[in-house]
Amino acid sequence: MLAAAQRLRRSTDFAAAVRGGRRVGRGAVVVHLTMPPATDPSATTSPKPARVSGAEQSSAPARAGFVVSKAVGNAVVRNKVRRRLRALARERLGALPDGSTLVVRALPAAAEASYARLTTDLDAAIAVARSPRERRPR
Repeated sequence: MLAAAQRLRRSTDFAAAVRGGRRVGRGAVVVHLTMPPATDPSATTSPKPARVSGAEQSSAPARAGFVVSKAVGNAVVRNKVRRRLRALARERLGALPDGSTLVVRALPAAAEASYARLTTDLDAAIAVARSPRERRPR
């Protein structure tokens, strides 16, 4: 189980992560990752420093939320997938910077996926979402 401070609960938090974060799909999952501006390598630096102190920023732990729709399966299958993803995310939240928001959306393939496959898919998606974006010349 995730600690209460590590869970996303409000729909506005989910919407902010989905709209503002990097989206990466791998196999049976899609990951939306939002990182704080100070640690986000793809963020542009502004001339004015942020007014949030380091103590306030570090006090907010990395948080995770899960989206498992009816397309994945019936309630038993959805809960099984959600439990597996929650266990995997709990192990990986410590590696994310404080203030990060992770939303994991299960695709219908997650219903039949093994725990090992979910592990590799989630690890690959998070790794790509954390990597800096490549700038393409125009």
